[in-house]
Amino acid sequence: MGKVITVKKEKRFIGRTDLIDLPDLGLADVRAKIDTGAYTSSIHCFKVKLQKDGKLSFYLPAHRAEKHKRFVTNSFELRAIKNSFGQTEMRYVIKTRIVLFGKRILTEFSLADRSEMRFPVLLGRRLLRNRFIVDVSKQNLSYDAKENK
Repeated sequence: MGKVITVKKEKRFIGRTDLIDLPDLGLADVRAKIDTGAYTSSIHCFKVKLQKDGKLSFYLPAHRAEKHKRFVTNSFELRAIKNSFGQTEMRYVIKTRIVLFGKRILTEFSLADRSEMRFPVLLGRRLLRNRFIVDVSKQNLSYDAKENK
């Protein structure tokens, strides 16, 4: 019988914050906070509404000089998510791609009102697990790698 060889994927360092791209949403250089306390990543949005046709519509805030963007999707889930205060609330969750260190990663984002928060995007453990090691003394490592290309 042959020997089974497993190859461990090399983990990259990521800082406490970064500027990320969300190509499916048409957004680039969005401020994101890395949060190992959060399981699911979240993105700031508003006017989240389940339409009569069963599709979900939501708006993302203006990024730079653009107008607010409206999105409609039929690919979503309604899930119980713990908020930053430890209380469970029902939130819609979508899947979209994020670009970190030049790699496109399909991940989930809960749609949340983060208007009172400094960062419109929060990156949680589900995205970070088995990919990144967080170094809180650093920031913008993915963005800096993009800029140096």
